[in-house]
Amino acid sequence: MTSPDKIAKIETFRVPPRWLFVRVETEQGIVGWGEGTLEGHTEAIEGAYKDLAERFIGWDSDQIQNIWQHAYRARFYRGGPVLMSALSGLDIALWDIKGKRLGVPVHQLLGGRVRDRVKVYGWIGGDRPSDVVAGAEARRAQGFTAVKMNGTDGIGWVDSPALLQQVVERVQGVRALGLDVGVDFHGRVHKGMARQLAKVLESVQPLFIEEPLLPTQPEEIADLAKLVSTPIALGERLYSRFDFRPYLERRAIDIAQPDVRGVLESAFGSR
Repeated sequence: MTSPDKIAKIETFRVPPRWLFVRVETEQGIVGWGEGTLEGHTEAIEGAYKDLAERFIGWDSDQIQNIWQHAYRARFYRGGPVLMSALSGLDIALWDIKGKRLGVPVHQLLGGRVRDRVKVYGWIGGDRPSDVVAGAEARRAQGFTAVKMNGTDGIGWVDSPALLQQVVERVQGVRALGLDVGVDFHGRVHKGMARQLAKVLESVQPLFIEEPLLPTQPEEIADLAKLVSTPIALGERLYSRFDFRPYLERRAIDIAQPDVRGVLESAFGSR
């Protein structure tokens, strides 16, 4: 039986403008990389990694599940964006190490490849109306057939219907280029206006609307899902499979969008 290859070092690296990567090195010199980015909270994530380093340096790097469970369950407070982002980066790095040790890509360790091709979309912003069509044209030139754009910068609790029509016109401008469009509300729109905006957008058939309300409102989003035919997407601000549960139980969303840094590892790790 071979001796365990223990974690020797956990260190972080900032990459402008917003990314944070974690580097994990074992006693045998195998290096794994993960991402723990949480925009606007870099120092908090770095602090979380200092805590994780104090706890797990010296642990067997092969014990990925044990490390995840201990990090998540052994303290009084669980979950949340800071811990889950940092823990996910560590988890990714440990899988990277295991794959390198065994000489196989990580997807082989997680059950194997599922598909050879995946359709993707390009982000084009959209807060400034003048940028939308230009951004869409650039994405089309890159070969994209679909894009995602902001719905609106901000709308009052009760606001002018003209603002809603402007959103529709921006989406129409992109659709006229032959592109499919997803529209991200970013949770910026209050329930009454979100209901109206989702309804008027049905006429231009977006691929989906994302975060039509804040991801703390499963009941309200479920109500909205009953009113519109457009698929509803949500998930990048949910941090465990438990956070997804009320949305799935209420049939509130059609597209789950887990952030690989936050929720994906919990699908393997949390029991």
